[in-house]
Amino acid sequence: MRPDYLRPTLLTLTSIIIGVVGWSGHVLLLPVALGFPILWSMAQTRSVAASISAGYFLAASRGLPQGVAAFYSSDLWPGLLLWLCASLSFITVHTVLWTKSAGLLPSRYLLAAIIMAIPPFGITGWAHPVTAAGVLFPGWRWWGLGLMTAGLAGLVTRIWPAVAIALTGIWLWSAAFWTDPELPESWQGVDLELGVSLGREASLQRQRDLIAMVRTAAGDGAHFVVLPESALGFWTPTVERLWTDAFSGSDTTVIAGAAAVDADGYDNVLVAIDRKGGGILYRERMPVPGSMWQPWRSWLGESGGARADFFANPVVSIGARRAGPLICYEQLIVWPILQSMLHGPDFFVAVGNGWWTEGTSIVSIQRAATTAWAKLFAKPLVTAVNT
Repeated sequence: MRPDYLRPTLLTLTSIIIGVVGWSGHVLLLPVALGFPILWSMAQTRSVAASISAGYFLAASRGLPQGVAAFYSSDLWPGLLLWLCASLSFITVHTVLWTKSAGLLPSRYLLAAIIMAIPPFGITGWAHPVTAAGVLFPGWRWWGLGLMTAGLAGLVTRIWPAVAIALTGIWLWSAAFWTDPELPESWQGVDLELGVSLGREASLQRQRDLIAMVRTAAGDGAHFVVLPESALGFWTPTVERLWTDAFSGSDTTVIAGAAAVDADGYDNVLVAIDRKGGGILYRERMPVPGSMWQPWRSWLGESGGARADFFANPVVSIGARRAGPLICYEQLIVWPILQSMLHGPDFFVAVGNGWWTEGTSIVSIQRAATTAWAKLFAKPLVTAVNT
């Protein structure tokens, strides 16, 4: 290999390794992702910066092609196409903002980080290195986010070795005393293993089985029981009546995923049900682009697809407390979590339906990300996932 190709190749290969390891689904490995800005700053040309960015992002999101193939019951080509299209925003932002000027690199990288955290580019802002803040600075809240931001800027300066050593020391110290987020008092999440049938099998027996699971959790002392995304299927008056009647003599409140459908499309929602009745609690702010959120339908005068309520309902009231809800895809990107935190929730509720991710690390990555954010802001976390 020619010497002028050796350095770019090694940088790109290293970025791939960082993407794989940092986003392996193990929360304590998230700080590995901080190696990406170091490599990006080492690029000597814009094309090398693009190659490093592509290596990192494609490696971090490597489960997407297989997951999409499972979702659509098709071959890998649709997943590969979506994988490559989604990577374009990350690669483009980091390529355009790269510069040869060492003095401008920190501000350019911070600008790239901000752009990838908020819409429109933040819609596909997966694998954001700032997520590691929860591992390095658990409980530091906004101060921890500020320190993480300063650390990211420091990693693209000439003193990056000193910054990296300092962050590594903090990482090891944090890992030595790591504990997972606590459950909110009187809350319980119910994980299911019902595969593709969850939300699609509309039989009365399926609803009765779910009711029995909730009763079991309530029997263990939980007053609030959370079921995964799509657990109830379509939210209809009949489903509401069935569940309300089932808990008419109980003080249990059920939080469950469902789909609220109308003539124009549908909302991916969380509903709350107790002895007084049921209703929509939360409408997902950011459904999965492509498979759920399909904005081009309205542009073409067509109906269908999930609606995106980008900045709506960041927190919801449940009893006397406020929760920051996150449905599936929202756990992989930055702005829904930070927007919720700006409104001061008492805890996070994170649900998902990951049957289509079998054989990938997507569900584990979601868990790692939500765990890190909950630890950063010292908030309890309740999760419920179907696989």
